[in-house]
Amino acid sequence: MVSKQDELLVKHLSNRGIDQAMVMDHPASLFVLFFTEMWERFSYYGMRALLTVFLVSELVNGGWAWTNEEALKLYGIYTGLVYLTPLLGGMIADRFTGYRKAILIGALVMTLGHASMALEGFSENFFYIGLLFMILGNGMFKPNISSMVGQLYPDTSSKKDAGYTIFYMGINAGAFLGMLLCGYIGEKIGWHYGFGLAGVFMFFGMLQFFFAQKIFGVIGQDVTIAKKSELSAEENSEVETAPHIVRDRLIVVGVLMVASIFFFFAFEQAGGSMTLFAKDYTQRALTGDSATFFKWVDAILTIFPIAIVTYVLVGLAKKIYAKYPLTIIFTAISFVIIWGLGIWKVNREFSLETTEVTVSWFQILNSFFIITLASSFSKIWDKVWNPSGPVKFAMGLIFVAVGFFALSYGSLSIPDGAKTASVSMIWLILAYFFHTVGELCLSPVGLSYVSKLSPKKFVGVLFGLWFTASAIANFIGSWTGAYIDKISEMYSISTFFIIIAGVPLFAALMLLLFNRKLVKMMHGIK
Repeated sequence: MVSKQDELLVKHLSNRGIDQAMVMDHPASLFVLFFTEMWERFSYYGMRALLTVFLVSELVNGGWAWTNEEALKLYGIYTGLVYLTPLLGGMIADRFTGYRKAILIGALVMTLGHASMALEGFSENFFYIGLLFMILGNGMFKPNISSMVGQLYPDTSSKKDAGYTIFYMGINAGAFLGMLLCGYIGEKIGWHYGFGLAGVFMFFGMLQFFFAQKIFGVIGQDVTIAKKSELSAEENSEVETAPHIVRDRLIVVGVLMVASIFFFFAFEQAGGSMTLFAKDYTQRALTGDSATFFKWVDAILTIFPIAIVTYVLVGLAKKIYAKYPLTIIFTAISFVIIWGLGIWKVNREFSLETTEVTVSWFQILNSFFIITLASSFSKIWDKVWNPSGPVKFAMGLIFVAVGFFALSYGSLSIPDGAKTASVSMIWLILAYFFHTVGELCLSPVGLSYVSKLSPKKFVGVLFGLWFTASAIANFIGSWTGAYIDKISEMYSISTFFIIIAGVPLFAALMLLLFNRKLVKMMHGIK
């Protein structure tokens, strides 16, 4: 029996000319975006996992031997601009190119950026040019693919949050594989190989999206075409929304954006101060049984996620291969390469007598936990318990604070001002687990609420503003993280992590305090 929600979704797809093939009870088009975003995140996070550790590594190891402060400030500038340019990219797509062209332009520019970074051994200028291309390409890509996900569902559909959570699984599958493989190859084989590998999969992501564009119907078309398209009365009815309702909903979006700054201020320490903690203060050299145990865990962590996303690809292929064969073929080729690299990595580690966990390895934990927990959270929101957006945000902020409290506790044994230590890696693992639970409560929910609460004609700009909030968080968070050495010398590294934990905890309390007021201002959007 087809539920009213499913009937509403089918009608929505039909009105927009979107292919009605379904995979896991969601539009097949969602999974095309899933794989496009997966490879883009592979490229971004694969490079990000290497950036800080490359900059601070000794010249003899191929790094640039920068100080921690210098490296974190460049990291902050880069990641901040990566999240700031989507504001401009959203405006360009809304007014000129449409979402699809913007995504393709962004993917091409990022591919060129990775190619440039792979040439850093010839000249430092290639490294900086690559960073610039990555920033500009991401600005065109990031807000517009998120906008397309939102338009696949009616605003009143309970499947919308679940759809964004599945999409978020794609984001993190790519992030996981990128950090795992680019990080490993960069640290163990050569930095430029890691930077270059990231670009290969960005190219595949661009190709599979290009050959599947018709699956989206009128969604994301060129602006001049989209204006001529006759959309359903449902979408046009938004014009009749009372101005005070639009104003209230935009205020809620603004509050959630500010709350996200507090979250990502802490969360984005992963590529900064937490990377330095992994490099200088965490026991990474393993021997005996612990080394053997790690090799098996690492092998499972490598193969299991690849198997999961391969299963998703097979499901998509069964539904759309007949209509969009090149999309499936290019994605399949990229998966053959991924399987080859994964098996090579596992085999290489088992053949080595000594085991040293790479610095970048810890960053994969966030994405691994996302992959394993995302479907559970999707089911919880859909069928078990679905609290308001502000409550979900508060939960996310509390969990990210708990992660830093764990790091603070684990750091108590480190003497004030110590430059190195050998703390158990369990504390970093716990921190990443709690951060992931917090992220699942906040980030995909935030994307969904921006889509549902925003006027359709401004949705690209508002997604750009959502990422602008992340830009602000990255600027502030990285520059705060740059003081890790000074705070550690004056007080302790444990104190540094307490400070980081306190910021999101304060924001969580404010959201809980004003929850009822914010829910009222949403005017029925849940």
